[in-house]
This record gives sequence, structure tokens and C-alpha cells, in this order.
Amino acid sequence: MKGQRMAEDRDYHYRVIARAIQEIDTLGGERVALGDLAARLGMSAAHFQRVFTQWVGVSPKRYQQYLALGQARRMLAERFTVLETAQDAGLSGGGRLHDLFLRWEAMTPGDYARGGEGLTIFWGWFASPFGPAIAMGTERGLCGMGFSAVMGEEAAFADMTGRWPKARFVEDPMRLRDWVLAAFGAENRHDPVPLFLIGAPFQIQVWEALLRIPEGQVTTYGEIARSLGRPKASRAVGAAVGRNPISLLIPCHRALAKSGALTGYHWGLPVKRAMLAREAARRDAA
Repeated sequence: MKGQRMAEDRDYHYRVIARAIQEIDTLGGERVALGDLAARLGMSAAHFQRVFTQWVGVSPKRYQQYLALGQARRMLAERFTVLETAQDAGLSGGGRLHDLFLRWEAMTPGDYARGGEGLTIFWGWFASPFGPAIAMGTERGLCGMGFSAVMGEEAAFADMTGRWPKARFVEDPMRLRDWVLAAFGAENRHDPVPLFLIGAPFQIQVWEALLRIPEGQVTTYGEIARSLGRPKASRAVGAAVGRNPISLLIPCHRALAKSGALTGYHWGLPVKRAMLAREAARRDAA
């Protein structure tokens, strides 16, 4: 009973955060007072500030500065990551990624070419600070995560299942619950969250490069291409980034155009802005 109550509180708080981010984002940079924002959400100012600060690490007022449209360009100027340096520093590899709570393995190219044939993929919907999230996973780890706030739940589900057309899909959110909660920072975990990457060989190389971008920092598609020894492949890298199946955990939101523009995020630019803002705020608050 206690565990169920905690889960319900967590889901409620995530929905509050998602609505708050949406409210802030629709203002387009116009500041809103704490009391006014809390009133829009039907909460007292003190309760709303406590819930919001617990998730982000900074106050709603401070967070609005990070959600400004120019934040990505500032991050590119101030927090650009050279991926070769990150790799040389020992921040990559299956057991020691930048945030030390992921481990991953990949499907073989032959298995991928068969479109997931013979593979059972479990799926479920979850509340998240970025709106409703669909998660998918095999016995070996999470293989998919997407967000429906912009495109809608039906389209998000079709998008994810269409990546592995011959797999067998079984709705079973409880199989994925612990991994998903850890992904959203709901629980303190000592065991790493397992990822099972299902993609073409070049895509997996790009996704591995994304895993080397530390939280609160960003890089460019061109930098990823150079780190892979293919400096002229920025467009191919961009396509592979867009096909990343495990959003948030494989941080495609940390890849920007050279100009710093937030272009072409698969799950919607408001979601990308919210992810970058949260990470920048948490890094500065640490």
C-alpha cells in the first residue's frame, strides 16, 4: 500500500512538472510569477515550489531562465564537448558512462536486419516530467523510449513499434517500471540501467558517441562525425541521431546544429528545450 501511494504521488508530481514546463514554454520567454504559475496548476505557491525544486534542483523562477529560447546557443558557446577528449578521459564504455548509471549492449547486425523477428518487446506508458512517455524493453534492457506530448500517443506508439516490425509486442509496464523510474531520477539506484540497442551498425556508433556527452553539456553533429572518423558525414549523423530509439537515456537532445539552433528533435522541440534546461539547471545547482 505504501509503495502504491508513493508511485501515485510520483506520477502526480511528474504530471505537475510536465504541465508547469508547458505553461512556462508557451509564454515564449515572458516571465510569470511563482504565485501565478502555481495558481494555474491549482496548487499553493509553497507546495508547487517544493515539488518543482525537488525535481529540477532550482526554483521555477530560476528555471525559466534556462528554458529561454537562447539557452541552447549559450550552452554551445559555454559547454561544448569535444568527444575525443571525453573518450580519452575514460568516460565511455559499457560499464563507465558519463553519469555512471547506464550499461549497454547492442543487437548484432544480422539480428537487426531481420527486423526484430523472434524478439519479444514489452511496452507500457508512464508519466514523466516531459509528458506521457512510452517505454519498450526486452529481457536484456530498455530498447525504446519516446514522448507523446507533441505527436500524440497513437503516433508515438506506431513510431516505436514500426522500428522493429517483426517483433512481438506485449503490454507489460511492470517489467519496465524500475528502469523507467531510474531514467526519470525517481529512485536512487546502485545497479546500472541496462540498455539494449537495436539499430544498424552506423546508427549504434552514433548512439555510442551520444552516450559520451556529459549531462549539462552539448556537442554538434559535425563533432560527432569527426569523432567517428567521418568528418563529412554530418548529415548521416543527423539522420542516425533522429532515429535514436531510447530518448533521454541516449541523449540525442544534447546534439545541436553548428549554429546552436534546436532543429528537428524527433519528439518535439519543447521536449528538447525542457531536457536541456533541466540538465543545465542541475549542473549549475550541483
